[in-house]
Amino acid sequence: MQTGTERLIGRKDGAIGWMIFNNPERRNAISADMWQAIPGVMAAFEADPEIRVVVFTGSGDKAFVSGADISQFESNRADAASNAVYSSDSAAASAAMSRLSKPSIAMIRGYCIGGGLATALTCDLRICADDARFAIPAARLGLGYGFDGVRALIDVVGPSYAKEILFTARQFDAAEALRIGLVNKVTAVDELESVVRDYAAMIARNAPLTVKASKLAAREAMRDPERRRLDEVEAAVKACFDSADYAEGRKAFMEKRTPAFRGA
Repeated sequence: MQTGTERLIGRKDGAIGWMIFNNPERRNAISADMWQAIPGVMAAFEADPEIRVVVFTGSGDKAFVSGADISQFESNRADAASNAVYSSDSAAASAAMSRLSKPSIAMIRGYCIGGGLATALTCDLRICADDARFAIPAARLGLGYGFDGVRALIDVVGPSYAKEILFTARQFDAAEALRIGLVNKVTAVDELESVVRDYAAMIARNAPLTVKASKLAAREAMRDPERRRLDEVEAAVKACFDSADYAEGRKAFMEKRTPAFRGA
């Protein structure tokens, strides 16, 4: 898949779409061109009916994503005007990752810091190796951390732990991240990819319309009540019951076999 930059790789592997942050010499720090490329990768995965699950990961063995590429801040975020352009690109990327209707998994080893943690929080599941380290160091840099980022963190770990993460700017190891609900599962480094592939395979075998409806309902549940688009949830649930997959699921159950879902 052409992404416009060698620092971001998008590839298809059966039912899995892989988005790989490929900036290992900077511990996969996200550069401006990477932010700009992300929406196109998400759009391609969204449009491909064969892709059932998307996995985000980083190149090498040092980091998932170590944050935004601070080396570019002098040129890209030196003042309010240039920061507005950078922020627009990063916001568009975050929105594209968050809007993905297909389930997503962050496969994390090493550093998952700042913008890396924000990226992982856009995923539905976070599975990490036992060498993972998490932090949001904004308070050490003097950055203002925006509402959407704070809200995403609170939605996952709750307000008390979110404030601890933001106020202290300290690093959390994998065990503590699991305890506070920041990640779903911790595994040994050499088992990480196989565990993620197993999870992806479990999801891919299930009815795509049901998974999509569940993800949509979960997303709306996290919105303020007056902003919830419950008509979309109702339509997605109705589409499940009207689908050939629902008939296939019932038939497979009666015949005691594994259903072959097609997402229609």
